[in-house]
Amino acid sequence: MTTTMQDQSSVRSPSGGWAARILVREMWATLAIVAMWVAVLFVGVYGGEATFHGVDSSFSSVPSGVFVALFAAIGTGSVAKRVFGRKSE
Repeated sequence: MTTTMQDQSSVRSPSGGWAARILVREMWATLAIVAMWVAVLFVGVYGGEATFHGVDSSFSSVPSGVFVALFAAIGTGSVAKRVFGRKSE
């Protein structure tokens, strides 16, 4: 029975190492989407209100988190479609 010893430095992992795992597009897209919704959370908790005054001296107020959430939803959709969309092969 014979055994062979291989040097560990010459053996490469099939995934390509840590650099290949960091440069994955899906990871950065997920991080961007999470950052958008964390921003919505902070604006919802600490943000003010958008007030609108009419010409007849009426006013209405809407939490500013609503507007940030609208743009975060648009951004989430565009990032998800770009990165996680169906790839034609």
